[in-house]
Amino acid sequence: MPNSLRIEPAVLDDLPKLADLLYDLFSQEADFTPNREKQLRGLRLILEQPSRGRIFVLRNENYIFGMINLLITLSTAEGGFVLLLEDLVVHTQHRRQGYGSRLLRHAIEFAKDKKFLRLTLLTDRSDEAAKQFFLRAGFTESDMIPLRMKLSVKEQL
Repeated sequence: MPNSLRIEPAVLDDLPKLADLLYDLFSQEADFTPNREKQLRGLRLILEQPSRGRIFVLRNENYIFGMINLLITLSTAEGGFVLLLEDLVVHTQHRRQGYGSRLLRHAIEFAKDKKFLRLTLLTDRSDEAAKQFFLRAGFTESDMIPLRMKLSVKEQL
């Protein structure tokens, strides 16, 4: 792994590259459809308000290799702040080089350092490789199942 690679918080100037990564991710997931405008809006909402979450990128001077997006929320079950791992994606040309593991380890250390009580994520049922990746990292399966209700709203703050 080149020493010039570093993990650091994303900045607003990174938005186009982050949206490109999400486009690739959402092209692979059955539940989501890539929409650059929506992805840019969501990313901007996080970057402009750190109390909503953190986006970390693996980069060198010229290129973003991958990103991880952590959303901050509260858990009544845990009695405090927890994180939702919303997105973890590595550029398709740079997968299987340990970059995803590196980003995930960084996120876990961030969560521990900031005293978050839990880190939760969703992964596609059909993506066995992703499931095994997260299990190897120390995540466990839950008896909970995700349910969704898509809401139709005109404008969101």
